[in-house]
Amino acid sequence: MAPAASTRVPSSAEAMERDEVGRTTTPKFDEGCVQDLMKSYYSLLFPWKEMYRWLSYGNDGKLPQADPNYFRKREFCFTLDGDIFVRYQSFGNGEELFKALKEKVPAKIDLGPVYSVDPQKRSSYASSGPQKAFTPIERELVFDIDMTDYDDVRACCDQASICAKCWPLMTAAIKILDTGLREDFGFRNLLWVFSGRRGIHCWVCDQRARNLSDEQRSAVANYFAVYKGVEAGKTKLDFTYPNMHPLVDRSYKQVLLPMWKENVLPQQRVLETQKLQEKVLSMIPDEEICRKHREQWAQNRPCNGVSEPGALSVARWEKLAGDLARANKRRIIADIIVGFTYPRLDIDVSKKMNHLLKAPFCVHPKTGKVCVPIDPKSPEDFDPDAVPTVAQLLNEINRCEKSDQPASWHQTSMKEWMDIYLATFLEGLQEDVKADLQKKGRQTAEMPRADW
Repeated sequence: MAPAASTRVPSSAEAMERDEVGRTTTPKFDEGCVQDLMKSYYSLLFPWKEMYRWLSYGNDGKLPQADPNYFRKREFCFTLDGDIFVRYQSFGNGEELFKALKEKVPAKIDLGPVYSVDPQKRSSYASSGPQKAFTPIERELVFDIDMTDYDDVRACCDQASICAKCWPLMTAAIKILDTGLREDFGFRNLLWVFSGRRGIHCWVCDQRARNLSDEQRSAVANYFAVYKGVEAGKTKLDFTYPNMHPLVDRSYKQVLLPMWKENVLPQQRVLETQKLQEKVLSMIPDEEICRKHREQWAQNRPCNGVSEPGALSVARWEKLAGDLARANKRRIIADIIVGFTYPRLDIDVSKKMNHLLKAPFCVHPKTGKVCVPIDPKSPEDFDPDAVPTVAQLLNEINRCEKSDQPASWHQTSMKEWMDIYLATFLEGLQEDVKADLQKKGRQTAEMPRADW
């Protein structure tokens, strides 16, 4: 039972609030040093039970087909205060994980693969034969997209910053990958997570996805890798035109083209800042068209009677796109839109089964924000500035009137994010996991047995 807030002793990261006559009231957690708040976060707020329900994949002893050693073979990596990197942590169940989090208080948790044996005992199997080899055997298919990879096509922010104006680029990435993974590959159980600062992660958790080899993971990642980076100042893209691959054609028509006109052009003011003007012109191999529009933009005059910020970029684009179309250069229009807005994957994260990735519900050490889930059906509604911080959540617990109840995330605004986690991911996953284990049980029962 958590003590009543009024009886708590504030830590170094807390400040005592006082009423109008100077009497001490509820301790208040400050946004200062995030690490000072982590012990309270792990003790009161971290959803370890819900994490265990996910990562055990039904192997929690409730079904006869369950593998009681499954969860213990999962690698957890703790980054301790002072950037001390501790790999190959393992736990027998959720309670053991919870205890370790409270005792070690990691600044970050990374998830690795499920190995053939307990990763903490890997040295015991070093000299064993191939039957006991320490090797990864299962891992979610993961994707990592970082907003810093879009710095050449955004004017509102750069580096680690992110805001509502550049979030549509992440919205496009979620819509394109989520649709492709579900419709083109048939995956069902996808968890989308905000990284806590400047990016997003996707965990594909179907049994089929978890069993993919490194070569198969590379093939899936390359399927989405239309954007190939920048070389000598030129954006490299890999798609055909006008006969686009179905993935690119669907993404272009349903996501990228509407978002370009409605969000990116006006919000980034693409054709009003020299940096982005030159980015657009660098993709046009027609010197006369480039010269004409560069001169017009330099005069900073209204375009077709439009002069308002944002709307001016839209008007200038319509004029530029018209010139390109009349010059039979529609491919260039597509190149510009795709080059600015198509998902930019950190493809190496997806290729290897043993690649570590930050766990959901971690707290980012720089921002203090919790790595919360994103609803893939409405990523445009996600606001990175509205993500709760650990200090905010702890203060919400302190202000909770139900002080006689055990403190937990249910009493805070984190409940909103946990509802998304449960409704869009965990509940459906558990239904599929149960069906898979029951199918495995039937197959085992039907196997022929020798009579002695």
